[in-house]
Parts: sequence; C-alpha cells; structure tokens
Amino acid sequence: MRNPNVSPVKDLLLERYAPIADGIAALFYPCAEVVIHDLRDQTIAYLVNNLSKLEVGGPSVLDEVHYAARGQTIGPYEKLNWDGRRMRCVSNILFDDDGKPAGMLCINFNIAVFEDVRSTLDLFIKGGNLTDAPAEDLFRDDWQDRINTYLHTWLRERQIGINALTREHKREIVEALHAQGAFRGRSSANYVAAVLTMGRATVYKILKQMKEGG
Repeated sequence: MRNPNVSPVKDLLLERYAPIADGIAALFYPCAEVVIHDLRDQTIAYLVNNLSKLEVGGPSVLDEVHYAARGQTIGPYEKLNWDGRRMRCVSNILFDDDGKPAGMLCINFNIAVFEDVRSTLDLFIKGGNLTDAPAEDLFRDDWQDRINTYLHTWLRERQIGINALTREHKREIVEALHAQGAFRGRSSANYVAAVLTMGRATVYKILKQMKEGG
C-alpha cells in the first residue's frame, strides 16, 4: 500500500526524467549538477553529481511561485554555491500526464572552473615584469618580427584571414614588404615565402621584377 505521505508524482518524475538527468550529468561531468525537484511536496526527488551539498528527500528551497506562469524554462541565471563560487543555472518545469506542473529539473553548472582557467591564462598572457618593448640593441635587426607585424596589420585592416589570401593578395604583400625594406634581412625572402605559402622562386621573381621596374 502506498505511503500517503509520498508525493503522487514521485514515481513519474523518477521514471521519466531521472535518465535524462543522468545523461546530462555524465556529459558535463564533473562540472554539472542536475537536480529534480518534486513540486508537489517541495522536496528533492533526485540528485546527480552533488555540487551544492543538497540531499535527496531534503527540502527544495524553491520559492513559492506559480511555476506555470514563469514559463517552461527559467534562466539561464547565476547563483553562488556554498563555497562562494559562481554557478550558472537553468531550470525546466516538468509536467504530469494532465499537463500540470509536477517537478522541476535544474542544471547547475560550475563556471568557476572556467574562471580559474581564464585567470591562469590571463596571468601567462599578460606576463610579469615585461618591458614595454624588446631591448633595441638585441632586436634592432629583427626583420622576422617586423614582417609579422606588418603582415598581420595588413590582414587586419582588410579583414582577410591569412588562409584566404589569393595570388594577387600575396603579390601585393610581397611588393608592400619590399617597399618597407623587409627583404634586407638574410633569408627574409625564404621566410616570407613560407609564411605566405608561396614558392621561393615566385617571391624572388616578384622581387626581381620590382628591381628591374624600379
């Protein structure tokens, strides 16, 4: 005989939605916690990958709201976890066979993990104790750096990716680099040919034509 204190939708929620909760938690493990709340008795019916120290059977701590009026999907929204770390969440209303709100499936995603990664990357990218510019005496003849700087400025101004350069684009770049004196460095022509995926003979041919024409 069914315990009269057991919610009438408990079995439905577990049979119909627990496998979905398992799948979501498995896909995003270990960053996602999935909770199924029973709206009839305001308890937690199911919990996977517990990040928030909740307990199955414990109170749902959901606000007393008319869930249907909020729409079927609530969020995404953010909240703080017990350890002060941020979580990004989304909640979906679960309905019984009569179309009445029976439960709520909440996905709580621990974005603090990614914030930690971003902070670490920022630390390395920004660096520490960097000088404003390379030591001039050491890098005075760094033609490779100058070629890279000029090339990517050229690409950015024209909003072209380096892999999308046409033959005409490449010739234009070689001519522009020549005008900037970029080919004074030893092996600079070979470097430009490699960067632009051109034959070295093609680069030398363009340079020869420019010298003969100039």
